[in-house]
Amino acid sequence: MKTRVGVIFGGRSGEHEISIRSAKTVIEQLDFDRYEVFPIGISNEGRWLSPYESVGMLPESTKALFIERYGEPSEDRIVLSGDAAVHGLTTLDVPGSSVPLDVVFPVLHGTFGEDGTIQGLFEMADIPYVGCGVLASSCGMDKVFMKTLFRDAGLPICDYVWFLRSEWESAADVVVRQVEAKIGYPCFVKPANLGSSVGVSRANDDGELRAAIDLAAEYDRKIIVEVGLDAREIECAVLGNDAPQASRPGEYLIRDESKRFLDYTEKYDGTGNNEFVVPAPVSDELVKKIQQHAIAAFKSIDGSGLARVDFFLRNDNGMLLVNEINTMPGLTDASGYPKMWAGSGKPFPQVLDELIQFALERHDDRIRNKTSK
Repeated sequence: MKTRVGVIFGGRSGEHEISIRSAKTVIEQLDFDRYEVFPIGISNEGRWLSPYESVGMLPESTKALFIERYGEPSEDRIVLSGDAAVHGLTTLDVPGSSVPLDVVFPVLHGTFGEDGTIQGLFEMADIPYVGCGVLASSCGMDKVFMKTLFRDAGLPICDYVWFLRSEWESAADVVVRQVEAKIGYPCFVKPANLGSSVGVSRANDDGELRAAIDLAAEYDRKIIVEVGLDAREIECAVLGNDAPQASRPGEYLIRDESKRFLDYTEKYDGTGNNEFVVPAPVSDELVKKIQQHAIAAFKSIDGSGLARVDFFLRNDNGMLLVNEINTMPGLTDASGYPKMWAGSGKPFPQVLDELIQFALERHDDRIRNKTSK
């Protein structure tokens, strides 16, 4: 019998479109002989869609492939139930009965998908799910708490300051003076709880800093400002639960140095200004150090399933710094995570197999915990 996998995508997030692109890759790459896929889309407004509506969110080529493999998707609704009578699993509501899903794959990036909220929903309903748990997801999403955990784990990080949107709105001049005193220029301004470079800007002076903070404040109540470094950007993929593995690292090679900051467009719209190469052109000794730091970062937030750890390699002194961790990295055809595992000898369908297995193993381990005396 095939394993029933609910692929959840879209969501009420600034990374809605990237989630759809990631889901496209997952749905196309899941082994048809092993899995039966149920697409579960979430609209921009937060409405959970039927499989029929969900397939309509996908590109035409993916929609055609899905119909070829599984037939026309159902128009019946998805039911999320914690009722023990249906084994606490997400179910597909069909006339007269419910079909339980074995596991869900929340291919959701950013707010309400990667921040621990939907993971909490799955925990309450006792649903096996791919990826990090509530704590790891929330800590990995909030760049301030993430860096605090990195520092406590003894990992090297770059200088930063953070503040609340309310502080910016009530005392902008004070915030600017704080940034200039502690960080200086150039610097990068980011929403503390978002990814895919959404709302991120480089600031070189007072005017650009104020505009960058205004933009970041549109996306989050917490803003973080990091020092702008002359550094290479290197990534490493992590896969596993209690004994995670790290891939060979990859690196973005920039063709136009005047556009070194990889914003949303540079990353996903194929401008041709960058190329992601695996393995990154670094020494074997540095590869081992990157992999060790990636696993340490993953463990510092109590990660499970998958994550991508991003690094800076300073050009002035060769120092390696851990920048951040992404607990549901992009899985698109342009994303580094699948490329790094492919470059490590593990094709993406195999990665998906292992992620589903890790999800089921983690659920089995979790239900061992007593919930009563």
